[in-house]
Amino acid sequence: GNGNATLAAARRWCDVTSTDYVPALLSRGRERAAAERLKIEFQEADAEALPFPDAAFDVVMSTFGVMFTADQDKAASELMRVCKHGGKIGLANWTPDGFIGQIFKTIGKHLPPPAGVKSPALWGTKARIEEMFGSQAASIQCEPRHFVFRYRSPEHWMQVFKTYYGPLLKAFGALEPAAQTALTADITAQIERFNRSGDSAVVVPSEYMEIVITRR
Repeated sequence: GNGNATLAAARRWCDVTSTDYVPALLSRGRERAAAERLKIEFQEADAEALPFPDAAFDVVMSTFGVMFTADQDKAASELMRVCKHGGKIGLANWTPDGFIGQIFKTIGKHLPPPAGVKSPALWGTKARIEEMFGSQAASIQCEPRHFVFRYRSPEHWMQVFKTYYGPLLKAFGALEPAAQTALTADITAQIERFNRSGDSAVVVPSEYMEIVITRR
């Protein structure tokens, strides 16, 4: 991505290789790393075909990233492949029942996914994680956490996410104007249902799963 997890690791003295398949995000990460004078390697990469040798890293980490791959099992296999034996895989993935997980569900009502494509929110379930990683894992730890979205208003949230958040940007780009209006209404209603601000601002907790897998 644009460097949030990358910079956090580098600040803790890790030797970091930061990857994404979107060059513009890597450019932003480079700018941020330069501003903090952190030495980080940035490399364009596909999570389903990582350009690294087997057992290349002590730790492999993804924050709301790998969960959006089309072939979930292939991506999980790649995470395991590049992780050393005894190393760790750290993941933060939205859960199906949390706010963003419900956004995925709402989008699916208006724009059904292609046949055979699994919901990215499955990465936020212990059952799916064990299914993908269990055969090669010495241990799997899953803890539910919350990230709180804070915006000026539901309209502000919509404006930002329609512009920058891939799943929503693509959904609106594929829908006709009337369908876009209907999707906006459903998501706005969802924001209001989850909102904890007590006023016109948006304070929305969104559940995610914090996952640590130790490779056997």
